[in-house]
Amino acid sequence: MAPLAQAVTVSLKDLENGTVALEKLHEAFGPDSLGILVVKDVPASFPEMRRRLLSYASYLGNLSDEQLTELENEPAKYLTGWSCGKETLKNGQVDTLKGSYYANCAFYVDPTLECAKPTAEFSTANFPEYLSPNLWPAEADGVLPGFKASLEELCKLIIDVAVLVARACDRFAAQAIPDYPAGYLEGVVSTSTTTKARLLHYYPQELQQGPAGSEDVGDDWCATHLDHGCLTGLTSAMFVNEAAVDAKPDASGKSSLPPLAELDSSPDPEAGLYIKSRTGTVVQVKIPRDCIAFQTGEALERITAGKFKAVPHFVKGAKPGSGGVSGKIARNTLAVFTQPNLGDDVDREQHITFGEFARGIVAKNTV
Repeated sequence: MAPLAQAVTVSLKDLENGTVALEKLHEAFGPDSLGILVVKDVPASFPEMRRRLLSYASYLGNLSDEQLTELENEPAKYLTGWSCGKETLKNGQVDTLKGSYYANCAFYVDPTLECAKPTAEFSTANFPEYLSPNLWPAEADGVLPGFKASLEELCKLIIDVAVLVARACDRFAAQAIPDYPAGYLEGVVSTSTTTKARLLHYYPQELQQGPAGSEDVGDDWCATHLDHGCLTGLTSAMFVNEAAVDAKPDASGKSSLPPLAELDSSPDPEAGLYIKSRTGTVVQVKIPRDCIAFQTGEALERITAGKFKAVPHFVKGAKPGSGGVSGKIARNTLAVFTQPNLGDDVDREQHITFGEFARGIVAKNTV
């Protein structure tokens, strides 16, 4: 069993005041760090916003095949709308363990935008992965009423906090990295229209067996990977016993769907987020429900010439029957990937833009 690590935690108030000690930032993002920062004392509305949106992940995952197909965008490599069975795991198998709903967060910069604006190099035709409008459920027809508003509301809050984390990172980078552009990361996070949200629904699983007949307790729900943006905002996971709740309610005439009952904790203490530390040690990290965590990604590593390292991480599934809980246990969570605009350089020496970099990542990760 991997050890449980305590992530560096700071108060939102200290981020707002710019009073987080540089030693704290070094501990969170420096060469010997886990590359993750947890922010506490976030707005009091956050826990209920989190529970409401993560409940929609179960509602979404339990729509009919026909309804989910309507939310798929194959030309965009499924990076807008619904995606399930479109990625590969470490063993080369197609990943059907989780479903994802991707949304462009350009609305943070301009509420009229459903995706980033095309550029001279990147158009809807040649890069639909980032330039296809969002595919929202048909709320007018009673499909997931209130979903769009819930997602936008929570993503805006997380990005607001990410802007403050980015400002703190800029303070750290200014004294650690020669010629670091002043306020660079804050500018990326606050003005980018390529930021994406990924609402994840990990389906209830039967016991998986490894090749030798032993239980597979590795990165079975989400293979070890690096995020390819700058900072990734994360909520804690919500565990739901879908055998005990109605994940297919009658939505007709409703303005929103009720939040689902959440298990007090993960039924399996070994389930959840794992990080490979800078020294190569695998540790488990738990995010409190009333906090938001932020991880570093590959674009930030390239931008800072390796001074900030991207975080290798994976998610381990809950074994059926864990903790004496019977039923169909699903895990829901939200990740918000703050990223540079498509034409911004992520490698100034090689003149690689984020659009070029992201295109290569997408091609590698999709089937």
